[in-house]
Order: sequence, then C-alpha cells, then structure tokens
Amino acid sequence: MKVLIVGGAGYIGGCITDFLHATPGFEVTVFDSLVYEIQYRKEVDFVFGDIRERDLLKNWLDWSDAVVWLAAVVGDGACQLNPTIATELNQESVKWLAENYDKRIIFMSTCSVYGTQDKELDEESPKNPLSVYASTKLKAEDYLKDKNAVIFRLGTIFGVGDLFSRIRLDLVVNILTTNAYRLGKIKVFGGDQFRPLLHVKDIALAVHLALESDATGIFNLCRQNVRIIDLAYQVRNHFPDLIIEQTEMMFQDTRNYRVTAEKAKQVLKFKPAYSIDDGIEELKYLIETNRIVNLEDPRYTNVSYLKENEELLHTAKRAIK
Repeated sequence: MKVLIVGGAGYIGGCITDFLHATPGFEVTVFDSLVYEIQYRKEVDFVFGDIRERDLLKNWLDWSDAVVWLAAVVGDGACQLNPTIATELNQESVKWLAENYDKRIIFMSTCSVYGTQDKELDEESPKNPLSVYASTKLKAEDYLKDKNAVIFRLGTIFGVGDLFSRIRLDLVVNILTTNAYRLGKIKVFGGDQFRPLLHVKDIALAVHLALESDATGIFNLCRQNVRIIDLAYQVRNHFPDLIIEQTEMMFQDTRNYRVTAEKAKQVLKFKPAYSIDDGIEELKYLIETNRIVNLEDPRYTNVSYLKENEELLHTAKRAIK
C-alpha cells in the first residue's frame, strides 16, 4: 500500500511515518512544509510542499493508495492567532481533499469538538466546539462523512513520538513533567477537570489498524480519562520532591470532558500500548540526559513559535535558503 502522510514531519506524523515505514507491505512518502523543522533527514521519500500547492499535492495523491491527513494549525491558541489561515488550512483544504480524492483517507480530528460536558462521551454525543480549532475540525469531519474515511477524534496527546521530530511541550502531561524537572513544583488550576489522554505512539498503531480495515466513520481515541489533579500526583511519583500547588480554576482551564474509545476497541481492535507513566519516563529521560538543550525554546510550543514565525503560514511557497 502506498501511503502519503501529509504533515508527516510533525509530532504525530513522525511516529506514524516510522511505524508504517517499518511495517512490511507499506510504502511511505511524507509531504510536509516543515513549519516547525529546519531539515528532514529520515530515510523515507520526502516532498517539500504546502497543502495549498494543489497541483503538487494532487500529483502525490494520485500516486498514493491512501492518505493520512495531519496537516493543520493545531490547538486553540495557535488557531486564534489567525483564524482566517486556520480555517484555510484546517477546513477548506479538507473540503478540497474530499472533492479530489476517492481513495482511503485517515483524518485527525480532536475530542475538543465536544467542548465542556460533564459525562462520558461517545461518537454520537452532542458537539459543542468552543474554539476556532474545534469548529474547523468539526466542519472538516462533515466534508468527509460520505468518503472512504476513518476520522480519529484524538484525546490530549503525550509522550515521545520518534527520534527526530520536535516534541511538543505544550500538552498537559508533557507540561507537568517538564515543570516538575525544571521548577521542582507544578501549579494546578482547579484540578477536577478531566482530560482524555493518549500516547502519541498509540496513534500510529490506530492508523495502521485503520489502513488494514474496511471500516469507515468517526472514532474517539484515548487511553484513559484522568483528572488533572490526579495526573499531577502521578507525575510526583516520578519526582518525589515535587511540590504541587493547587489554586482556583482560571477561565481558560474550564474545558472538562471524558470520552470512551470503546468503538475503536470493538471495530478496529485498538488496544493502547503505552501508559501515562511510560510517557512521563520518556520525557524525564530526555531532560535528565540533556537531550533537550533549551526547554523554553518557543519551537516546542505551537502558540509561542507561531507568534514569532506567523509568516510561515501566510504563503504556500517559502524560499529555501
């Protein structure tokens, strides 16, 4: 199977690329504009391109038997920096894909489409998108509803995906682990709010299962739902001297949702392989062995990096210097 991984140089794309490249029966090509990277040196076929370069993209879609679509402006804050571009990349590009591609599609959406709801949510639960990010992803889902597509609504990702792609340090497990090492204390705002958590490598497993399945439709993906305060104490198990400061909940931390991944487990036979403790230990090892030189580098945080480099999203062509 020839698989085009659009956005394959990113945090999630890196581990999907490695997984499929190492799996017999798959031929992988990565299509990416390297917004967060300065080079791409993996031994897989690579195309430097922007999803708005339709002719170039169409050539590689024609080559493929399936596409894994990861390209997007990811996260509430990152999308809010420029909602117009976020809509163009997250939503309108998927509309174009639906109109121009009739083969297998694996698309990454988000559990953020559910918004704040105080119950466990399945794929049929009401949607309540509270941000540009969630709204554009929900609209993109709609474009794919009649296609040969599997749509994964991802929980909050954590862990180390591969040996090359930049890690994100702006996701809750990774944030708490980094601050535990760097500051010796972590602040928890509120704490009773839930997040559905998922190791980044388990997404690669789910993609592989979807590519080998005839199933279509929407699937929640998570390992478990965890209260933020309980997660903080789990991090402390790895940093015994850690101080936890719990304060009143700030407005931006009011998101609270739990999801079930039972459908993915039943239909796709999805079984997460990596625990929260695995993710904490992976990142702790990178930090303690000085394999991340500057934990405050904006490159590891979507919002901070795009604030400094927003021009990278404004054009479909960038000069190679």
